[in-house]
Amino acid sequence: MESTLRGLYAVNNALQRRVDQNSDQNVGSATQKSSSLSAFLATLIPVAIEAGIFTLIFLILRKSQRRQYAPRTYLGSLREQERSPDLPPGFLNWLGSFFAIPDSFVLNHQSLDGYLLLRFLKIATAICFVGCFITWPVLFPVNATGGAGETQFDILSFSNVQNQYRYYAHTGIAVIFFSFVFMMITRESIYYINIRQAYLLSPLYAHRISSRTVLFSSVPNAFLNEGKIRRMFGDKLKNLWIATDCKDLQEMVDERDKVAFKLEGAEIKLTKLANAARIKANKKGGSHRDEEATVTGHTVGGETDGESGSVAARYINHKDRPTHRTKFLIGKKVDTIDWSRAELESMIPKVDAIQDKHRAGQGKYVNSVFVEFFTQAEAQSAYQMLAHHQPLQMSPRTIGMGPGDIIWKNLRIKWWERVVRNLVAISFVVWLVVFWSIPVAVVGIISNINYITNKVPFLSFINDIPSVVLGVVTGLLPSVMLAVLMALLPIILRFVARFSGVPTLSRVELRVQNFFFAFQVVQVFLVTTFTSAASSAVTQIINDPSSVTTLLATSLPKASNFYISYFIVQGLGVASGALAQIVGLILFRILGKILDKSPRKMYKRWSSLSGLGWGTVFPVYTGLTVIAITYSAIAPLVLGFATIGLYLIYFAFRYNLLFVYNANIDTQGLVYARALQQLSVGVYLGEFCLIGLFAIRAAIGPIIIMVLFTILTILYHFALNSALDPLMKYLPRSLQAEEEALLALEDGRTMSGETMANEKGIHAVATKNGQSSAGKDLDNDYDGKELPPVPMKKPNFLSKWLRPDKYTDYHTMRRLVPRDFVDIQYSPEIERDAYYNPAIASQTPLLWIPRDSAGVSRQEIRHTSKIIPMTDEGAHFDEKNRIVWDAEGGRPPIYQEKIYY
Repeated sequence: MESTLRGLYAVNNALQRRVDQNSDQNVGSATQKSSSLSAFLATLIPVAIEAGIFTLIFLILRKSQRRQYAPRTYLGSLREQERSPDLPPGFLNWLGSFFAIPDSFVLNHQSLDGYLLLRFLKIATAICFVGCFITWPVLFPVNATGGAGETQFDILSFSNVQNQYRYYAHTGIAVIFFSFVFMMITRESIYYINIRQAYLLSPLYAHRISSRTVLFSSVPNAFLNEGKIRRMFGDKLKNLWIATDCKDLQEMVDERDKVAFKLEGAEIKLTKLANAARIKANKKGGSHRDEEATVTGHTVGGETDGESGSVAARYINHKDRPTHRTKFLIGKKVDTIDWSRAELESMIPKVDAIQDKHRAGQGKYVNSVFVEFFTQAEAQSAYQMLAHHQPLQMSPRTIGMGPGDIIWKNLRIKWWERVVRNLVAISFVVWLVVFWSIPVAVVGIISNINYITNKVPFLSFINDIPSVVLGVVTGLLPSVMLAVLMALLPIILRFVARFSGVPTLSRVELRVQNFFFAFQVVQVFLVTTFTSAASSAVTQIINDPSSVTTLLATSLPKASNFYISYFIVQGLGVASGALAQIVGLILFRILGKILDKSPRKMYKRWSSLSGLGWGTVFPVYTGLTVIAITYSAIAPLVLGFATIGLYLIYFAFRYNLLFVYNANIDTQGLVYARALQQLSVGVYLGEFCLIGLFAIRAAIGPIIIMVLFTILTILYHFALNSALDPLMKYLPRSLQAEEEALLALEDGRTMSGETMANEKGIHAVATKNGQSSAGKDLDNDYDGKELPPVPMKKPNFLSKWLRPDKYTDYHTMRRLVPRDFVDIQYSPEIERDAYYNPAIASQTPLLWIPRDSAGVSRQEIRHTSKIIPMTDEGAHFDEKNRIVWDAEGGRPPIYQEKIYY
């Protein structure tokens, strides 16, 4: 689904650049009329039609294609508590039930990251919406009566103002709005800290093994010793895993699984061929071979004895059995089933023996150690402490990572290699930004190439091109080029992030988020804006070079016309495209029929839900918000369209997170905290743009005010980060103790002699009979099964907004965290193997073939199971020899219960 959104994003840029071309035709020429409104309508109408078609497709297919549009409501691979409620099946009557589901449902049934993505889109929408009320009443009249002679959308922008004294209005409104943005960043950072603490300290998370395990990277060889690690942490240490080099073992495991699945495919092929021959024979009135069943000792359709393959031999010739060559083209041709069984018979014991050696600590150690503690508090203490006396040793430390989140190849990296890799990765990304600016700048110039033909003679032939073809050259061609460039970015950036040496996938996403946001700001905003504006005014600049500053000052506000269309097209295109999922629907139906030739492949396609790459999703919408903030005082009309676009995007993501998407990577909400910080870039860009525009117009007073306000902004931002950064990384000991006390009270237990805060914020001393010194029996307020009463009376909107520390504090946020979601318990085997390399814990796969009526599958299972486990439960061939499995039940033999590490 992410690739679909990325494709829509690139295609939408095509339409937006077409608007840019049209709207910039009058940049630098005040004598011509603006075409901003007509260009906007020319883009909006076709995109609205496209969005309407996509929405109609979604509304029509939503009921019949549940697997595509509401898989989270019924898939058997999800636990009951992970599923979403069914919506009414009508055309539009589902909307009421949809809006009745709170966003916190995503938090309780999916992930913290998904919930915070929805919150971010709501906050971004709210910033733009409030910005309209702040800017429009003042700046619209000021700009509209500015006297520069602009028309249409341009009359409402900074470019229509000539009187320098009017710039004080822009300055004052910018100070108010930018202060509001920083207030939102501050309160949302506090909100995030509180909900993160409530989530991570809740029993659902605190009892997980990942919350009690710390990964120490770059461990010196001298400390790759269980005795030394145990002496370091004492009796607080519960389990210890020293990572080993599993390269050779991984190759053996991969080869074992490859041969096993080759055997599975051959068994399915053999069974299908025999079943097809049986069906064909039955249609002809039966086969004489059926009469021989009792003679040869076979029972058709039941358990079978006899020589391997003898049942199949009653229907097909031996030469029709599955075969392959041991080497490509030149290898010996062998019977696939017999060869695979022989290979596995020798492979499986060898793999098991080497796995046992690694478990016994006889493998080659690499520079990482997993340490599990008895409690979350002890793990946090180890995570926050300085582990080694030398710099960069036993660092970085990581906590809260599940085994599936670990990049095992990066565990071997030494401290000096990590430093070098980081430098190389950052240098490469900086170079990439600069390099990417060149083709993106060329794209911006091509979109306005018809303006420079009179100064570049060899391009004069462009003037003779028909208008339709010229529209393709200046509209479609740049967009295709941009689509190719932008499609490569996520792949390259994730590779660079992995190369840098980070130990987990969540940290990869966080690093990609930084990288991709830089590209959004530089390429989508800065390069596109300035190259488009400059290229459209290049003729005037060449004729009068001294007018460059004035022309750019006029062009920059007018570039907002591009982003007006950008927002509405993004909103309509992404929202409708994400809901319709046309590409995903086609691929699921067509590729499934073409490629899925085994029950295993069918099950995997059926049960696998689309995920989101947080590192590439957040930056796109952070970038949209940054653009809106930057233009808030220059062209405030952008805020209105940004509000509409962001809300439509929020609607689409809300539906998909509730009913379609699954969370594969957990950053514990850190992507949200980083996105909030990145919003400040919009404030700084807006301040710098205004300072530059004021300087060009020689408006001294507004310049001084904005420079002073910018300095104040930087100082406040620095102080804010200094105060909040530790709380975003660590869990406070004070709340850990308080959570234990609150859980004791809620469970009807007491902690004699301890002072605890009850849910009403009143400190009380628990006594033996459960009475509190606050003068009220806590057990009378609640029975321990449900949450206690709300800590405080419901505040009004303004009070709640101004005091997030009080009204969205820890005690309030813990009410949002799921309770009794799942019982966190681990079997001895799971605890033993939790943080071993997957190659060590990998078990011999269970082969799964469909059952046939002739008994071929039963006989093959009897013989193959002597070497490797195989079953035909839960799948069979129908009367047309097609494979059918129990999709509604959703729990086939190869199903594995999700483990909450």
